[in-house]
Amino acid sequence: QVQLVESGGGLVQPGGSLRLSCAASGISSSGNNMAWYRQAPGKQRDLVAVIMRGGTTNYADSVKGRFTISRDNAKNTVYLQMNSLKPDDTAVYYCKAYGLAGLYWGQGTQVTVSS
Repeated sequence: QVQLVESGGGLVQPGGSLRLSCAASGISSSGNNMAWYRQAPGKQRDLVAVIMRGGTTNYADSVKGRFTISRDNAKNTVYLQMNSLKPDDTAVYYCKAYGLAGLYWGQGTQVTVSS
């Protein structure tokens, strides 16, 4: 059974940082493309960052230079380091794994940026 479990969300002040984790089981994070999406209330779910199976990364324009996606193969975990957070970054953040093994989503973790 494939599971993606996100953690690390919370309440942070503008300008602060958070690191989200996505722990994968039943699927190899290094053998698949891994991505972070986010969904704010009343809005669609949008791509934030992706790390391809070969290691290539891509980011939404709104987070370039502030967010970094990375992967720890030994821990089968993908991270999203978020710096210089803004109120507009407030959303539920979801982890997605996709590739030959199929497509899977985590349950999401709430990130709230507010003073």
